[in-house]
Amino acid sequence: MSRAGRLFLGLVLALLVACAVACVIGEVPLSLGQYAEAFRHPGSAPGEILWTIRAPRTAAAALVGAALGLSGAVMQGLLRNPLADPAVLGVSAFSGLGAAAALAMGLAAAAGAVEGAALIGALAAGAALSVLAARLREPETLILLGVAISAVGGALTALVFNLSPSPVATAEVLSWLMGSVEDRSWSDLAWALPPMALGAGLCAYAARGLTALTLGDETAATLGLPMARLRAAAVAGAALLTGASVAMAGIIGFVGLAAPHLVRAGAGAEPGRILPPSALAGALLLVLADLIGRLIPSEVELKLGVLTALFGAPLFALIAWRASRSWRA
Repeated sequence: MSRAGRLFLGLVLALLVACAVACVIGEVPLSLGQYAEAFRHPGSAPGEILWTIRAPRTAAAALVGAALGLSGAVMQGLLRNPLADPAVLGVSAFSGLGAAAALAMGLAAAAGAVEGAALIGALAAGAALSVLAARLREPETLILLGVAISAVGGALTALVFNLSPSPVATAEVLSWLMGSVEDRSWSDLAWALPPMALGAGLCAYAARGLTALTLGDETAATLGLPMARLRAAAVAGAALLTGASVAMAGIIGFVGLAAPHLVRAGAGAEPGRILPPSALAGALLLVLADLIGRLIPSEVELKLGVLTALFGAPLFALIAWRASRSWRA
């Protein structure tokens, strides 16, 4: 078996073990007899804990982590920048803006309103970026435009805070933006799966274009590939994945940045080949982060976005330091 194959298999096994542990361990300890009862009678009290609370929460963390890891790998390949992540193009900012606006308007009680608003915000930013990506060949220009879009999204979100009609609405917006998969249900996963599946399909379609870009724009153009279409597909796929992730779990940073770097040594530097292992690594990271957040003794459970930022910020600094060394060389 090749090195990449061993890495893929190892990630799959590690993810399965992490998901099993996340389903077994929780605030309410269950005995072996209670677990047996949960499998025999899913409607029993242990069954409710296992199948209604822990299992969907763990599945949501894995799904969101996989989406963020995949979109991060796509962005790093498209922009040819090791510091790129799903937030670099402003999709996360506008997705968070949509959710914040819906919460401030009191739409939280309407089923799917906040999630739909978050996805609409991501699609609006992604549509604009897809059009630009099809016309722009320089990744630096796309990065600068993404930074501008992100700044606008952040400013508008701050305006929502400023104009929030009540402290309760402000607290709801802040809680959402910090990110969490707490209290997620199977219906939440079913709602998020279609846009994530479409986004993953677009990323898979764009993979050959990402590989061609490593040879340079001029060489890539001579290969006969529809590079403008592949760039647009990459941006649209990353936008769908990021938007659906924010819609389900709020803004969770650094997973998309870290996951590709964790697998690049084993999967190789070719952007198209690191997409599947990056998705698995992202899922593993977020399942473990959510488990740690549940087990840390505190009166209030730590938000998932806070935990990933605490661990991800030092990693971001390390990557930037290594990149600066290579640039000086």
